[in-house]
Amino acid sequence: MLKKSTLNILLLILISACNLHSQPDTTVPLKKVDLKAYLGLVGQNNLEYAARKFDLSRADAGIEMAKIFPDPSFSYAWFDNGQRRIEMGYGFNGGLSWTAELGGKRKARVDLARSEAELTRFLLQDYFRALRADATLNFLSALRNKQLLAMQAGSYQAMKHLAESDSLRYKAGSISQIDARQSRLEALAMLNELITQEARWKLSLLNMSVLTGELKKDGLYEPLIGTAKLDRDFNLQQLITAAQNTRADALAALQNKDVSQKAIMLAKANRVADIELRSGLIFASHTKNIIAPTPSFFQLSAGLAIPLKFSNRYAGELKMAYYSAQQAELMYRKAELLIEAEVTQAYFNYEAGRKQMNQFNNGMLDEAKKVLEGKTYSYQRGETSLLEVLNARRTYNMLQASYYEAVFNYASSLVELEKAAGIWDIEF
Repeated sequence: MLKKSTLNILLLILISACNLHSQPDTTVPLKKVDLKAYLGLVGQNNLEYAARKFDLSRADAGIEMAKIFPDPSFSYAWFDNGQRRIEMGYGFNGGLSWTAELGGKRKARVDLARSEAELTRFLLQDYFRALRADATLNFLSALRNKQLLAMQAGSYQAMKHLAESDSLRYKAGSISQIDARQSRLEALAMLNELITQEARWKLSLLNMSVLTGELKKDGLYEPLIGTAKLDRDFNLQQLITAAQNTRADALAALQNKDVSQKAIMLAKANRVADIELRSGLIFASHTKNIIAPTPSFFQLSAGLAIPLKFSNRYAGELKMAYYSAQQAELMYRKAELLIEAEVTQAYFNYEAGRKQMNQFNNGMLDEAKKVLEGKTYSYQRGETSLLEVLNARRTYNMLQASYYEAVFNYASSLVELEKAAGIWDIEF
């Protein structure tokens, strides 16, 4: 059995811990931000999003590369028979050659590069669609954890005050030692829950700040609680149609079909033989040998070279392009199907969240609070047991936590639904 002095020491420790944790830890500076400003920071500073933007620059550079004409080639050669004594002669030849692309190859290359660049833009937009939703969910998670932290702090304060009161009542002989000890232990358990919830809250703030690409000593971002209209009237079929017509990944799948068609045009153009235009200059020195004496001379030449494509080496490229086009068509149909399924599932989840919220609109929380207050009052008058008070406290805390989870789930389902539908008008 613990002695009274030991119980008093425990009480002092408990009170000290309360003073340390009754308020959220502010050792890390916090910068309050609303959702609109937060999403602006994410869009501007998110590191992965910033890295993906270089894909656009690379795609634009690809267009410039596709516009390039073939460069000419210069050749030069020197010859000397090495028989200087009998003067067999020496000389050089030089030439220029240039490949003239036929069949519209350059235009086909440029068209393909531009189509690929447009595809890259849609893919980047789709990445931001997902990033914006993830950032909003992190924002909501931080709000929920802050509310749960406030709930835990309030419960702990109430239980601490009850433990202090029970300590005085025990000294006065009004309650038993076991009840005084139980209330202190219950307060200590709530303190542990408070510390745990405080850690969860800080982690959610850290997750918010990471998405902004800013994790500095000047502090973490903390969400501001605003007003939001969660109850919306949506038409499922309209959402599906809008998503299939406007979602960035749907547009990307459609653009991929265009890319495949442009690839076919390039493959066809590549089957047309190019010609090589050539010009040259030859100089040969005089020779004075007895067998074939000749004077020195310059010779100009011009001509062209046409490859004889007996191997028909571009037939495989064309086949691959056709297969890619067929594949792109199937992938587009798959994208439409997945979008429909995703929107439908998000809509069902949203409706389920609405029903869950309706359960808390019938006064459950108020009733639970009244029961708790009544049980606490009766216990202080000696009319009920501590166990009944603790059960009422746990019931009230459970309902509070369930309510905050329901609000979070409802708000999250709205985020997921608008993300799936490719629309965005959310403010919290």
